[in-house]
Amino acid sequence: MSFLKRTHKVVLLKILSLFSSIRGYNILVIILAQYLTSIYILAPQLPLSKVLFDHNLFILVIASALAIAGGYIINNFYDAEKDVINRPLKSKIDGYVKQRTKLNTYFIFNFLSVVLASYISFKAVLFFSVYIFAIWFYSHKLKRFAFVGNITASVLAVVPFFAVFVYYKNFDLVIFVHATFLFLVIAMRELVKDLENLKGDLAQDYHTIPVTYGVTFSKKMLTILAMLTLVPIFLLITKFKLGYMDFYFYGSIILLIVFCLFLWISTSKIQYVLLHNFLKFIIVLGVLSIVLIDVQLLLNRIL
Repeated sequence: MSFLKRTHKVVLLKILSLFSSIRGYNILVIILAQYLTSIYILAPQLPLSKVLFDHNLFILVIASALAIAGGYIINNFYDAEKDVINRPLKSKIDGYVKQRTKLNTYFIFNFLSVVLASYISFKAVLFFSVYIFAIWFYSHKLKRFAFVGNITASVLAVVPFFAVFVYYKNFDLVIFVHATFLFLVIAMRELVKDLENLKGDLAQDYHTIPVTYGVTFSKKMLTILAMLTLVPIFLLITKFKLGYMDFYFYGSIILLIVFCLFLWISTSKIQYVLLHNFLKFIIVLGVLSIVLIDVQLLLNRIL
């Protein structure tokens, strides 16, 4: 009996470790974001059932999730040494699964992603193949360099949504303005992560912006990026019909002001972690706020 309990404990720890390695919570948010974007922004004219039960869309979303999960695994693999310094608890949890097992999972996820894409089209196969390679190249090389690493990470975070945009052949300007806002907030998050990981990056010779140009320069950049978000926010509020989602963007202005104020008094790792989570909150809140574009639309389409 005690042996079974120990076995169950080990299995649960390994599942938790793998979930941590692939950032399962992030994957779930991305899946939700892709579906809400499809329902409210890309194909608002379609009945809800046609979006939710569209098997091609489902395949694209799952292929994206597998490619992103694989990306987190390979990123975790290359960051293993610095994560011991930057994230000792997470590193300990991730350590319950052997690196060889993680690499095998990485290859399986990528293979499945491309196989699923083949059911859509050759262009989808090409898209995900390039995307998977780009994630590997970023994790292996680009993330070590200032600016290039930050820009690449931000672009890679937004790219999966373009697979869905292309699928619906919807290239309205509002989509790109939304994407610009998301890109800027993600770019801010990536730079805050660099501040948060400064100690480990220094030890492992990562030439990130805080390492190369200093903390004060990084804070100035973050403030500029926060100010730049006002451009897509202004356009979204004044030029497009977003229903009650306007309140989210008005709220984002207040939240980003609070972010900047707290940023300039932050000096410790725990404070940067809080800022990182604060930006995550803004992103997740934005995903959930998509339903505010037209609350009645969802009710009508359900009925």
